[in-house]
Amino acid sequence: MSPAPLRIAMIGLGDIARKAYLPVLGSRPDLELTFVTRNAQALAELGAAWRVKRLHAELDTALAQGLDGAFVHAATEAHPAIVRRLLEAGVPVLVDKPIADNAAESEALVDLAETRGVSLMVGFNRRHAPTYREAAALNLPLTVMQKNRPGPLDEVRRAVFDDYIHVVDTIRFLAPGADQVAVRGRAVGGRLEHVVLSLSGAGRDALGIMNRASGASEEVLEVSGGGLKRKIIDMDQLIDQGAAEALIRRGNWTSVGRQRGFEAMCDVFLDAVRDGRRLSALDALETHRLCETVVRTLSA
Repeated sequence: MSPAPLRIAMIGLGDIARKAYLPVLGSRPDLELTFVTRNAQALAELGAAWRVKRLHAELDTALAQGLDGAFVHAATEAHPAIVRRLLEAGVPVLVDKPIADNAAESEALVDLAETRGVSLMVGFNRRHAPTYREAAALNLPLTVMQKNRPGPLDEVRRAVFDDYIHVVDTIRFLAPGADQVAVRGRAVGGRLEHVVLSLSGAGRDALGIMNRASGASEEVLEVSGGGLKRKIIDMDQLIDQGAAEALIRRGNWTSVGRQRGFEAMCDVFLDAVRDGRRLSALDALETHRLCETVVRTLSA
């Protein structure tokens, strides 16, 4: 006999939910989805499109019907209140980055999850992207990552916590033990132009770069050492460079959800919910603390 479907809420139905999560979660027969949003039009349209019957404008009504887990895709400023309510109700949570737009609120929510013994996972999908996991497995000593934007400039805290945080977390993932921190960058009128984070230690060095006025939207990761160099462009184009050749591979037939790590990330969370295992956000909290250091440095 098959186990009962997991009752999983998707809270917030904006771009990230539609593009990244719905194609993954909406196709799984082992889930009974619940949609939660105050946008009545989105609730009706997506409920019909994905044949979801449990539709709620308020989180409390969804909780009253019973939930086994929840994905939080609401705007960043709404994260703390939603995540707190779910954790207090004992519901495992996967929240899109960031937990909150500052380290203090993020720490309070992680402390609550640890105290209550409830899973809290942060949506750092790059840790689960196949090309990045392969790069991590090479265990090379030098990492350089750039995630650039064409503009316009954005306020420092928002740019760091809503976008640059992916760079911070990825270089932490690829350079474990590198805990010596240096921050350089430039803010213009309180808006981020560019930033460089350097991590060193444990025989590793990592640079995380973002230019918000680069004229291009791109993400490039390079790892190197020991006569090897691997370059990954936008998570799907991979170049292995040796002394004599460059081999290019593309994931042409791989779904976006799989290539960008959303599928594997959702599997990790849902498997833990199914098995009754608790996931901790303590390591993700260190990324938020580093982001706070970046914001304070650039805002000084």
